Amino acid sequence: MLEIRIHGRGGQGNVVAAYLLAAAVIDAGLYGQAFPAFGAERRGAPVAAFVRVACDTVKRRCQIEKPDIVVVQDPTLLRTPATLAGLEKDGRVLVNSARQEELPPPAGLDGRWVSLPASRIAEETIGRPVPNAALLGALLTLTGICPLQALEQALEERFPPEIAARNRRAVRMAVERVEENAWRSVVDARGL
Repeated sequence: MLEIRIHGRGGQGNVVAAYLLAAAVIDAGLYGQAFPAFGAERRGAPVAAFVRVACDTVKRRCQIEKPDIVVVQDPTLLRTPATLAGLEKDGRVLVNSARQEELPPPAGLDGRWVSLPASRIAEETIGRPVPNAALLGALLTLTGICPLQALEQALEERFPPEIAARNRRAVRMAVERVEENAWRSVVDARGL
């Protein structure tokens, strides 16, 4: 089983990202589970969402404490120790940041850390700084968890045609900026 934790702020689409990813892996023939963790937070408050991907039924229902992959939609959350807490020793981190040179990976994460200007991509394609679709496109390209077509299908099912088309453009721009299957080893190690 592959466990993914998504950190961001209310209004960035964390929960939607988790549901889109789960829908994509299910459409691709795997098992997926997605759920959020938040209370009565306001827009801008820290929010976490969780996704499990497996080849068999997912029976675990608890929050993800030892993620294989952490997706960070707001880089200011990296100042909070809980964001990277429990990351598996071979875990990976995908961060929404246009300033990779100013955002060095924490000690021991060299080669397992990718930053992507997902908010900038979203501004250009969607018209709003909602980084979730771009980050999901990058994540699927880095890992090969499922085909990008499955994500595009999930976008079509979730959004009206115009918004889905803009999100597909965000996904494609993100795909062009990351190395295909660079993180495939973490997925293979989980038996997917």
